[in-house]
Amino acid sequence: MTLHRPTRRDMLRLAAAMPAFALPAAMARAQLGAPETTNPGHFSFTLGEARITVLSDGFFTTPATGLGVNADPAEVQTFLEQHFLSQEENYSHTNHLYVELGEARVLVDTGSGSRFMDTAGRLLTNMEAAGIDPGTITHVVITHAHPDHIWGIRDDFDEPILPDAEYIIGETEHAYWMQDELVNQVPAEMQQFVLGAVNSITADGLEWTLASNDQQIAPGLRVIDTPGHTPGHMSVVVESGGRQLMALGDSMTHAYMNFAHPDWYNAFDMDGETTVATRRRLTDMAAADRIAVLGYHFPFPGVGHIMRDGGTHRFVPALWQFTP
Repeated sequence: MTLHRPTRRDMLRLAAAMPAFALPAAMARAQLGAPETTNPGHFSFTLGEARITVLSDGFFTTPATGLGVNADPAEVQTFLEQHFLSQEENYSHTNHLYVELGEARVLVDTGSGSRFMDTAGRLLTNMEAAGIDPGTITHVVITHAHPDHIWGIRDDFDEPILPDAEYIIGETEHAYWMQDELVNQVPAEMQQFVLGAVNSITADGLEWTLASNDQQIAPGLRVIDTPGHTPGHMSVVVESGGRQLMALGDSMTHAYMNFAHPDWYNAFDMDGETTVATRRRLTDMAAADRIAVLGYHFPFPGVGHIMRDGGTHRFVPALWQFTP
């Protein structure tokens, strides 16, 4: 697999182009500001017999120059402007899937914990606010081993936050991060990612189930291969009562750009071409089979559907429903 790793020169070149595409004042005013008080960090709904809650781990920002790194920077900037998005920074939500189905209580990914961004690491707090007892979680599925998905697996004392759960990760993903001397084979800016992944996977007290494509995690829940963002990235499919929901992880990270421009990939997509192929397969499948999706970095709560739109697709946020 050919890994895409933009060089420092690539990033500096894109950053240097930023002043030429400065955000017009009128467009800047169209963006909403942060609240004075905290917004809710959980959202619940049902899917057949499954009870589902989306739990936020917070948010973080990255340079917008990391979006569409294989596209004309001017086109990327224009796209962001048209969609009322900052041309300087990409604001990423972090939406975790929690499923109650039968006897299973399944959490997808463990967030950043206290080791990544200080605006993230809110998963356990929001879980408590949603009335979910962490001690009842039976399964934890890790989509991939990037910091915002796995570094929260252990607390500040290096102990697993959910010691009694079964932990599942893709066999290919596990093999990639655990290969000998990987830390010395990646660019300097990626070395901390490797060390963090290894430290998380090897935390004391964890025993891993290594999963393969289409493997059942619990009745009504399975994992599927969705590589590209990382070599062994997996997504989670929930099925109940004839309805399906797919937690995309980072196989798709932008609720607008990934659909309108499926051939554009981002700086942290380790294999750009495979990312694009996976994205096209997922959008075709979700649109044809009317599968609901959850985007980890989509605007909270990140749940919606995928519809065809000419030669591409469009993300349609699901309609919120209140209690009767």
